[in-house]
Amino acid sequence: ISGMIPAPRLCHHWRHWPWTAVLLQINNLMTLKKNTPTWTDVKAKLLTLDQIAMVKLVQDLYAANKDNQVFLHSRFGLGDDPLKPYQVTISRWLAPDIYRNQTYSVAKAKKAISDYRKAVGHPEGLTELMVHYCEEGFAFTQDVGLDDEGFLDSLVRMFVQALKGALALPEDKREVFLDRLSDVRVRSRDIGWGVGDDLQALWSRAGLDG
Repeated sequence: ISGMIPAPRLCHHWRHWPWTAVLLQINNLMTLKKNTPTWTDVKAKLLTLDQIAMVKLVQDLYAANKDNQVFLHSRFGLGDDPLKPYQVTISRWLAPDIYRNQTYSVAKAKKAISDYRKAVGHPEGLTELMVHYCEEGFAFTQDVGLDDEGFLDSLVRMFVQALKGALALPEDKREVFLDRLSDVRVRSRDIGWGVGDDLQALWSRAGLDG
């Protein structure tokens, strides 16, 4: 019949069957997975170390990377202000010095909060960092007249998280954060892009006055 697609020819040797390539690929992936170390492998090695070797390992990690130092300081509550390194990082990437040709980065600023969550994750500390993120970001936006929609969207999303974090704290802890977020909300009215309206709607939805 004219126009009919001919049936595919069957291979007569199993080595030429198309699915053998698929099986080989699956086997390669399984072999690769087996050869990729996991936390289980690392944990098994750690359990073989004595106390001296463990301390030496942590010392090497401490010396290898500044982020590791910040992590350990935070985890063990060392220093006068464990939050300061994270605040400094947020400020650097949300409120850069444009006269020194510094750039901003939402991803790097958010990573500081993620790193603190992994190191300590204390609710009050997380809320402090999220509120600080909002304060620095909105201040920078106003100072330089930034109109980056992605940047502004990140500020609105962080405002949501900061508001949730503050409201989840005990009453005697939340007020100071709500006052600071209210200041951010008021300042956002001059930014444009409907940001002020968004923050006001979020504020009202949370049952807050103002």
